[in-house]
Amino acid sequence: GQLHTFPEGKVSQEDAPIRRLKWGTASLIDRAPVTPIVVPIVHHGFQEVMPENFMFGRRAPFPLCNKHINIVVGEPIKFDLPKMRQLAISKSRDPHLCSMGWPGSDSHGMDEAARRYLYSSISDKILTIMENLRSFGRSILK
Repeated sequence: GQLHTFPEGKVSQEDAPIRRLKWGTASLIDRAPVTPIVVPIVHHGFQEVMPENFMFGRRAPFPLCNKHINIVVGEPIKFDLPKMRQLAISKSRDPHLCSMGWPGSDSHGMDEAARRYLYSSISDKILTIMENLRSFGRSILK
């Protein structure tokens, strides 16, 4: 099966760097019974096809024609989850990491601090790759 997510938590029409990713995608990757194949996809130009501020601050009632859309598909992202989990467990022993009240240990023996570190690591890796793709995609359109 396939699952498409917008890891920023929303669709943005701004031509700005990608915001910090939500941890939902990282959680799905971590909890999958088999490490999933993650294919990063970045698009640019949809804001011209369905502009949010088309007329009197309203979205266009239908897609606009003769607009250019650029879709960049990156190489699959590989995650060595066992290694990342071990690193997260060792880093989570840092006394500066604060608790947010997540439930206790999971099936991999990871407590809240370790899971937060792991989700952050997964999200940071995806964000870096997606931002590189976004920059590449913008350079193609110019």
